[in-house]
Amino acid sequence: MTGRRHFLQRTAQAGLGLAAAPFARELVRPVAARAAALPPPEADDFWDVVRDLYPMTRERIYLNAGGLGPAPYPVLDAVARATTAHQTIVEHGHERLDEVRGPVAAFFGAKPAEIAFMRNATEGNATIASGLDLRRGDEVVFESHAHPGGAFAWLSRQQRDGIRVRIFEPDPTSAAGTLERIEALLTPRTRVVQVSHITAPTGIVLPVREIAALAHARGAWFHVDGAQSAGLIPVDVRAIGCDSYATSGHKWLGGPHGTGLLFVREDRLDAVWPTEVGAYSADDDDFRLPDVFSFVPTAQRYEPGTRDVAPVLGLAAAVAFLDGIGIERVAARAHHLASYLHERLREIPGVTVLTPSDPALRAGMVTLRTDRVPYDRLFAHYGEAGMRCRPVSERGLDAVRVSTHLFNSEAECDRVVDATRDALDKA
Repeated sequence: MTGRRHFLQRTAQAGLGLAAAPFARELVRPVAARAAALPPPEADDFWDVVRDLYPMTRERIYLNAGGLGPAPYPVLDAVARATTAHQTIVEHGHERLDEVRGPVAAFFGAKPAEIAFMRNATEGNATIASGLDLRRGDEVVFESHAHPGGAFAWLSRQQRDGIRVRIFEPDPTSAAGTLERIEALLTPRTRVVQVSHITAPTGIVLPVREIAALAHARGAWFHVDGAQSAGLIPVDVRAIGCDSYATSGHKWLGGPHGTGLLFVREDRLDAVWPTEVGAYSADDDDFRLPDVFSFVPTAQRYEPGTRDVAPVLGLAAAVAFLDGIGIERVAARAHHLASYLHERLREIPGVTVLTPSDPALRAGMVTLRTDRVPYDRLFAHYGEAGMRCRPVSERGLDAVRVSTHLFNSEAECDRVVDATRDALDKA
């Protein structure tokens, strides 16, 4: 039987000249040109030139990539050109997803068949939480600092299906301490262990490889919420050893809003039942009403229906942009700025820095609080001083989080320090 989806893809290409021109490569080509135009990394103005590739207003200092990361011009260009091209020929362009699936998968150390394009990390996390076969009394372990997008799907299943959620507190001083806290919660009923690669409230880098080994030794599924790691530090899902990993494109990756991805290990795909099923989930060469049906043998089964392809191509452009600079270089830059800010804030009497002091346990975020200035007032003060950070109200932390990324600078970190001192002086 000729598949409907395959027929539509061939129809879209035939007579439109698209098959002869690798459309997705044309979209990301300007990214490579931009990267090639950058000065050598050792040049004094390297990071200034990188900053010029972002359209962010200079009227304020943006320090919230952990919440919503800006997209550089090459990403915006890719989205605009794809949108115009698809509207011009009135086609959805779904066949272009397979052109970029490989490069995006490679960025994460995955195979193309293991990657599904999502709208955000929340959707990826929920796909895992809803799709695993769990029964009443089965236990799921995750950390107290989990983002609602990583926690609420499990709480929903606890209410609906009677699974049991068990919570550990990440140890901000020791990776070994975190492992001990997880291990103390594992029982014969543990079916899933989930952690944030980097915790959202205070930026603790968790020992995901060791946690993977611990979970698998107990026969548990290991899922990573990578919303705060993708685009900030190198991520290799194969080296981590996780069964699944979800992230957003709109944070550190600098992709368009409404983009993300889900990795599911190829040999574990059948363990995660798609909760939204549509024309693109099924093998339409193996389908007959009323009862012949099978899923496609890849993670595409989690992509059910027609979607706007342009943002996904923009996500691929974001990956290519970071690849052009070098993700290791990006990670080093963000870490340097966070460490610089961390040390300067610790010099201020009355300021408590909640982000770990151990450089190995932090990346590109610094979370601080002071008993003299309420966190909401401190956040507002930063805003009045022309800086966009993030208030941290969860778990009673009552703090403010500052994210440092490749487009930030030491001078901007100095502005945070000065504003903090000013807030305390006025308290």
